[in-house]
Amino acid sequence: MNDRFADLDRPGLDAVQLRAALAGGHGPFARLDGVDETGSTNADLAGAAAADPEAWPDLSVLTAERQTAGKGRLDRSWTAPAKSALLVSVLFRPADSRGRPLSPSSLAWLSLLAASALAGTLTERAGVDAGIKWPNDVMIGGRKVAGVLAQLVPVAADAAPAVVVGTGLNVSLQPDELPYPTATSLALERASTTNRNILLKAYLRNLAQVYGQFCAVDGDPDAVLERSFSLRSLVARQLLTIGQQVRVELPGGNDLTGDAQGLDESGALTIRTADGSLTTVAAGDVVHLRRR
Repeated sequence: MNDRFADLDRPGLDAVQLRAALAGGHGPFARLDGVDETGSTNADLAGAAAADPEAWPDLSVLTAERQTAGKGRLDRSWTAPAKSALLVSVLFRPADSRGRPLSPSSLAWLSLLAASALAGTLTERAGVDAGIKWPNDVMIGGRKVAGVLAQLVPVAADAAPAVVVGTGLNVSLQPDELPYPTATSLALERASTTNRNILLKAYLRNLAQVYGQFCAVDGDPDAVLERSFSLRSLVARQLLTIGQQVRVELPGGNDLTGDAQGLDESGALTIRTADGSLTTVAAGDVVHLRRR
């Protein structure tokens, strides 16, 4: 870290207070653990959930003050100075209203669900105009402030699927600490709060609320939630990509260009190309998506 920022006021997360507010019968979460440093909260939580499923039920949370081997999509590295970012992973074991596991197409919505919850939290609680760049970035003013990454948890052949969704939010990073020039932080965007305890509580409560509603409608992205609109329409309202001309870089060096039209039933992006045809690209198929 640049020595100029060594004296920044960066208080730690209050794990005891967070646990009292969000877990242990006082909130929607089954478990909330915090560590000072780890390689990756996603990797740790996925590994723990696979090794001992009973100890890590649905809506278990792991936070860290610093990551040394955090990963974004396609194994891109993600690091930040200690206590400068919000690093949190949530374990989902989603089931429908009858207790049956959600379909694979429903699981694909969990990363967008988390991005939507985070963008809504930042807009409502931090006073910034946040939106989603498909498939997994949260943006403020055209700059990336957060990334969301989902990964499947290895489970037994007869076990219900489990997914870990990790979020990395730049909170107090200064210009010389940003991972790349097109990133930003809440501090740089003059957010109304950079208190990570406040932000984490608001985000997790929002996330649990929307997740619970999504499971209650059997993981149907077009079913109306308690907020009077569906998950697909909620995400579409926040999605900055819709209506833009985009260039999608695909594996093997191929490109796809066209107008971003919307999301299909599994959250994949539909693009209308110059010849008028409609093509669908899933998040796992995309190397980069850029505005033309």
